[in-house]
Amino acid sequence: MFERFTKDARAVVQGAVEHAERARAGSVDAEHLLLALLDREAGRASFALAALGLAERGDAVREALGEARRRAGLSQADAEALAGLGIDVSEIVARVEEAHGVGAMSGDRKDKGWSGRRSFGRGAKETLEKALRIAVARRDRHIGDEHILLALTVRPGVSGEVLADHGVTYESVVRVLYGGGEAKAG
Repeated sequence: MFERFTKDARAVVQGAVEHAERARAGSVDAEHLLLALLDREAGRASFALAALGLAERGDAVREALGEARRRAGLSQADAEALAGLGIDVSEIVARVEEAHGVGAMSGDRKDKGWSGRRSFGRGAKETLEKALRIAVARRDRHIGDEHILLALTVRPGVSGEVLADHGVTYESVVRVLYGGGEAKAG
């Protein structure tokens, strides 16, 4: 599958690995792919994110992803569902962090001995598989960074929720990239 990735898509995957390494995460996940997309200044996905105003709100997206990581990766929808059962996730996070330090539930490694390659977690694997399906459905012969962005918008979870909260949906990205809007990526 990776032989079909464009240079920009490969850069996003490499950037995601670097984000996971900096965070000392056990594996690369969908959130790392989104962070890598936000870092990029070239490519179709960057064009779409800029056209949708996310380039100026990148810090807010990073902050929302950080808050989700503090909640052990639970999306806001997950936290609201648990609240419906009488479970206050923010209270649990506060108590765990009081006892074990800020970010204790993030799953990030605190040891310095981790070396080697980061594996890809389920979220990242599913995102890349979905990117392939989107490219095939669009009859594209390659998998570009725009396909990764589109995959993130349709996958349930933190990344899709954060993107939607900032006005980036599958429909809005398709409109910017493929027409039906004022801007169109070439």
